[in-house]
Amino acid sequence: MASELEPEVQAIDRSLLECSAEEIAGKWLQATDLTREVYQHLAHYVPKIYCRGPNPFPQKEDMLAQHVLLGPMEWYLCGEDPAFGFPKLEQANKPSHLCGRVFKVGEPTYSCRDCAVDPTCVLCMECFLGSIHRDHRYRMTTSGGGGFCDCGDTEAWKEGPYCQKHELNTSEIEEEEDPLVHLSEDVIARTYNIFAIMFRYAVEILTWEKESELPADLEIIEKRDTYYCMLFNDEVHTYEQVIYTLQKAVNCTQKEAIGFATTVDRDGRRSVRYGDFQYCEQAKSVIVRNTSRQTKPLKVQVMHSSIVAHQNFGLKLLSWLGSIIGYSDGLRRILCQVGLQEGPDGENSSLVDRLMLNDSKLWKGARSVYHQLFMSSLLMDLKYKKLFAVRFAKNYERLQSDYVTDDHDREFSIADLSVQIFTVPSLARMLITEENLMTIIIKTFMDHLRHRDAQGRFQFERYTALQAFKFRRVQSLILDLKYVLISKPTEWSDDLREKFLEGFDAFLELLKCMQGMDPITRQVGQHIEMEPEWEAAFTLQMKLTHVISMMQDWCALDEKVLIEAYKKCLAVLMQCHGGFTDGEQPITLSICGHSVETIRYCVSQEKVSIHLPVSRLLAGLHVLLSKSEVAYKFPELLPLSELSPPMLIEHPLRCLVLCAQVHAGMWRRNGFSLVNQIYYYHNVKCRREMFDKDIIMLQTGVSMMDPNHFLMIMLSRFELYQIFSTPDYGKRFSSEITHKDVVQQNNTLIEEMLYLIIMLVGERFSPGVGQVNATDEIKREIIHQLSIKPMAHSELVKSLPEDENKETGMESVIEAVAHFKKPGLTGRGMYELKPECAKEFSLYFYHFSRAEQSKAEEAQRKLKRQNREDTALPPPVLPPFCPLFASLVNILQSDVMLCIMRTVLQWAVEHNGYAWSESMLQRVLHLIGMALQEEKQHLDNVTEEHVVTFTFTQKISKPGEAPNNSPSILAMLETLQSAPYLDVHKDMIRWILKTFNAIKKIRESSSTSPVAETEGTIMEESSRDKDKAERKRKAEIARLRREKIMAQMSEMQRHFIDENKELFQQTLELDASTSAVLDNSPMVSDTALTALGPAQTQVPEQRQFVTCILCQEEQEVKVESKAMVLAAFVQRSTVLSKNRSKFIQDPEKYDPLFMHPDLSCGTHTGSCGHIMHAHCWQS
Repeated sequence: MASELEPEVQAIDRSLLECSAEEIAGKWLQATDLTREVYQHLAHYVPKIYCRGPNPFPQKEDMLAQHVLLGPMEWYLCGEDPAFGFPKLEQANKPSHLCGRVFKVGEPTYSCRDCAVDPTCVLCMECFLGSIHRDHRYRMTTSGGGGFCDCGDTEAWKEGPYCQKHELNTSEIEEEEDPLVHLSEDVIARTYNIFAIMFRYAVEILTWEKESELPADLEIIEKRDTYYCMLFNDEVHTYEQVIYTLQKAVNCTQKEAIGFATTVDRDGRRSVRYGDFQYCEQAKSVIVRNTSRQTKPLKVQVMHSSIVAHQNFGLKLLSWLGSIIGYSDGLRRILCQVGLQEGPDGENSSLVDRLMLNDSKLWKGARSVYHQLFMSSLLMDLKYKKLFAVRFAKNYERLQSDYVTDDHDREFSIADLSVQIFTVPSLARMLITEENLMTIIIKTFMDHLRHRDAQGRFQFERYTALQAFKFRRVQSLILDLKYVLISKPTEWSDDLREKFLEGFDAFLELLKCMQGMDPITRQVGQHIEMEPEWEAAFTLQMKLTHVISMMQDWCALDEKVLIEAYKKCLAVLMQCHGGFTDGEQPITLSICGHSVETIRYCVSQEKVSIHLPVSRLLAGLHVLLSKSEVAYKFPELLPLSELSPPMLIEHPLRCLVLCAQVHAGMWRRNGFSLVNQIYYYHNVKCRREMFDKDIIMLQTGVSMMDPNHFLMIMLSRFELYQIFSTPDYGKRFSSEITHKDVVQQNNTLIEEMLYLIIMLVGERFSPGVGQVNATDEIKREIIHQLSIKPMAHSELVKSLPEDENKETGMESVIEAVAHFKKPGLTGRGMYELKPECAKEFSLYFYHFSRAEQSKAEEAQRKLKRQNREDTALPPPVLPPFCPLFASLVNILQSDVMLCIMRTVLQWAVEHNGYAWSESMLQRVLHLIGMALQEEKQHLDNVTEEHVVTFTFTQKISKPGEAPNNSPSILAMLETLQSAPYLDVHKDMIRWILKTFNAIKKIRESSSTSPVAETEGTIMEESSRDKDKAERKRKAEIARLRREKIMAQMSEMQRHFIDENKELFQQTLELDASTSAVLDNSPMVSDTALTALGPAQTQVPEQRQFVTCILCQEEQEVKVESKAMVLAAFVQRSTVLSKNRSKFIQDPEKYDPLFMHPDLSCGTHTGSCGHIMHAHCWQS
C-alpha cells in the first residue's frame, strides 16, 4: 500500500512546492470576503499536507505547512517579506519587562524565601542568577511543567522584582502605555483580520465533535474513504493493558504496541490503524470489548483523515500564534482582544471561553498547546490578564466540575491556571469583591461533598472507589482558596469587608458540616469488627489547616471584620450545640462547699468526635480579640456577656478526655483507626488548629468562670468525681476493687487530668494568651526540642509547624537559643541548646510525646548531675497572662484544686493504703511549684495601689477542715521529704520548701506593702498551724514505722509471687490455694476456724485473672464469667506403646479412652497455653 502511495505523495509534494506565499497573500489582500478565501485555501491544502498515510511525517508536514499555509499568513500580516517584516516589528516594540518563560517538565526553578510574596513565585535559572536573590535564602525545586517565570512582576516580590536582563527595559516603560502605538494602522487591521480568522478556525476544529464530516465551509467535494482508528489516553488503564489490547486489535508486534502506548500517554492520542471505515471500525470494536470488563473501556474513535488533518494543523496554528506574538507586545494585545471578544451567542461565546469550557473534552496534547498560548498571551498582558481572570472566575464552578469528572491529572486541566491568577494580590482582591470568589470556591467545594449524615455532617464512611477518587480531586479547590488568601490585604474597603464576611459565612457552613463528624463510641465486650474510615476526614482537616490559620490572619487585620467574624462564629457554634443537651440528665456536683450544675455525660459510654473546627476557630478569634486589644477597646460591640463558658469548654474537654482514656488503655477494642486519629491530633501537621486550639478554648472557659466549677466539671468528665468528692473513697476503692486494670486506668486518668491543668496554666506562649510575641513561641518550641537531644537542621525543621509559606521561623531565632556544632569527618552538624536556656525547660511541655518527655527528663537530670546541681526540674518562670486570661491563675489556689493536691499527697503519705503512682505525685509537685512561682512573680511586680490576691502559700499552710482534720499540704510535703520510697522527688520537694520560705521572707520584708496590714496575724496563725502540724507529723511517722514492719512481709511475698509466677504454677494446687489464702485474706487465728456446720468459716477462694490474647481484655475466672478456652492439638501417640505394630481395624469406632493392656496406641494433647475468650476464638 505504501509503495502505491509513494509516487502520488511525490507528485503532491511538487504541486505544493510550486505554491507562492507572496501570491496567495496578495490575493487575500484584494479579497472582499477574506474569511471565505482563507477557509477555501485551508480546505484545499490541509488534507494534502497532513495525514497522508498510516504514520505521520512531522518534518515534511511542518515544512509544507510553513510554505503553503503559514507563509501566506505571515506575508499578509507584514505586508512584505516576513524575513524583513518581523525584525522591523521587533525593533519597534518596547520589550516587556516580564520574563514569562514557560517551564518544561524537570526544569529547575528558584524561589526566594526572603522576598517572594508566596512560594508559588519562582524564577528561571537565568533570571535567578542575574538577580539579588542569589545572595538570599532560596528554595530550589524542579518544575512539573506549565508554570512560568515571575521575573518582572512587581506583585510577586517584596523587593528585587527585576533581574539584570529585564531591569534594562524598565527605565523608559510606563505601564499604562498602549502597545498598539508602536504598530501602523495597516498592520493592526491586517493582524486583527488574520488572527480573528485563524484563532476561530483553530477553536472550531479542535472542539469539533463529529467523526466523519467537517464544518460546511471546510468540506471538499472529492472526499476519500480514508479513516483513522484513534486511541485516546486515560488515567484508568495501565500500560500493560493497552499494549496487550493493541496487539490483539491491530495485530502489531509488542514493540509497535509499546510505541503506540507511549505516544498515547505523552500526546493524549494516537492513530493505531489507517484504512477504510470498515477496517478501522473492526479494530475499534476489539479494543472496546477487551477493555470494558473491569472498568470503563478505552476511548476510541474512527475519524475521517481530513478531520485529523485539520486538527493537527489547528494545533500547529496555535503554536504559530504563540511564536508570532513574541515579536511585538502589540500583536499580543490584538490576539488577547480577538480571544476575549464576545461572539454572536452572548455570554461564554468568546473563543477563550469556548476553549476553557471544552477543556475536558480535548486530548492531552491539545490542552497543553492552548494552555501555553494562554500563558504567553493573556497572562503576559496585564490589562487582559485581569479580564481573563474575570472570565475564569465566572466559569469557575463549571471548570471545576469538569475537572472532577475528568480523569486527567490537574497539570493537564485549565483549572490548574488558578495558581497563575489567584496568587496575584490585586487580582485576588478584585475577584473577591467583584465576583465573590471566596464564596464561589467554598460552595463549589461543598457541592461536591454531598455525602452527609442525619445531622448534616460530612460522612466519608464506606466511600466507594469512585467517591474516593472524586474526593481526592475536589481537594484542589482548597488549594485555590489558599491561593486567594495567601496575600493579606493592607487596606480594607467596605466592599472587601462585605465580601470577605460573606465568604467567611460560607466557610463557617463548611466547618459546621465538619463539627462532630466521624463520631466514635467506645467498644465494650468485643473488638471492633471493621476499622472505620478515618483518613478522609483527617485529610480534609490537614488540607484546611493553613486556610483556617489564614482566615484568622485576615480577621486580625481589621477590627470591624474581627468583631463580625467573632459574632458569626459564636452564632454557628451555638447552632451546633443547640438541642445537643436536650434530654441529657442534669446533675449537681459538690466539693469543698462549692456546687455546680452540669449534664450527666460519660466519654466512655456516649458518642464523641475529635473534629471540632468551629469551636477551634472561635478559640483562635478569641485570642485575636485579646492580642489586638479589641476586647478592651470595644467591649460593648462584643457578645462576651452571651458566652456560656460551660458550653464553650464541653466539646474540647470531651476530646481531651478521649485522648486520656485512649492513653489509659480504655479504648483498645476500637482498633488502630482511633490510635491513628489521636496521633494526628497531636501531630505537628495538625496540632496548631486541633490540640493547641482545644487548650486555648479551655483556657478561655476557665478565665470566664469560677475555677472550682471548672475543676468539678473536669473531674466529672474524667470520671474521677467520685474519687475526689468522697472522703476515703480512694482507700475503699483500692481495698474493694483489686482488678488491677481498673486501678491502673484510674491512676492514668488522674495523671492525665493533672497534666491538663499544668497545660492550662503553663501554656501561655501564644500571642494573645500570654504577653509574648510569635518569636517567643518559636524559641520555646526549639528550646524544648533541643532539651531532648542535639538536633540537625533538617530534624529540627520537621519538628516545627510550617506556615502557609512553608516557613517555620526557625532561622530568625536559632542563634539566640543554640550553638551550632560543626560536623567532623563523618556525621551531621548539630544544634546544641545554650546552657542559659535550660532554665526555660518545662518537664510538662504540651507538645512532647510520652517518649519525648521521658527522654527530655532523663537528659536534663543527667545534665544537672554533670553540673553537680540537685536534680529537681522546677517549673520555669512564665510570662504574665494577657488581661483577658489573667484570672486563669486562680485555678491554682482554688479550693477544689487544693483538695485534689491534698488528696494525692495524703495517698503518698499513707502509701500502703491507697492506689496511687509516682507520676501523679510528680505532677502535683509541679503544680505546687507553678503556684509558688506565680505568687513570687505577683509579689515582685506588686505596686502600692494593688493588693496581692494570690495567697497560695497561706492556703497550703492551713490544715484540712473537719471531719478529716488532715495535715496541711506544707506539713505533708515535709513528711514526704524524709520518705525513703520517694528518693527521686526529694530534690523537688526541697526546692518547693526553699521557694516557700523565700516567699515567706518577701511577705515579711514588704512591710510598706498593703499586704503587710494583715500579714502579722496570718503569720502567727501559720506558725501555730505549723507547730500543730509538726506534732501530727511526728505521730504520723511513728505510725508509719509500725505499719511498715507489719506490711513488709506481705509486700515481699507479693513481689516474689509476681516475679516467680512460673515457679508457683508448678507447685501443688493445695499449696497454691493455701498461699493465696495467706496472701489475700486477713490473718485469722486457728481457734476461730470452724470446718463444718452452719457456722462454717468462709475461706476466700483464690482469685485468678487471665488475659485474652486476641482482644487483650483481662477477666477473672468464674463460673458465671465468659467461657475461656485454650487452643489444643490432639494427636496419636505411641511413646509408651508395647506393641507398635498393632493396626487399628476401624478407627471410627475405636474409643481412645479405653486402653488395651499392650498400650498399642494412645492420645497426646498439646497446647501453647495461650488463653482466649471462646467467642474471640470462634470469630
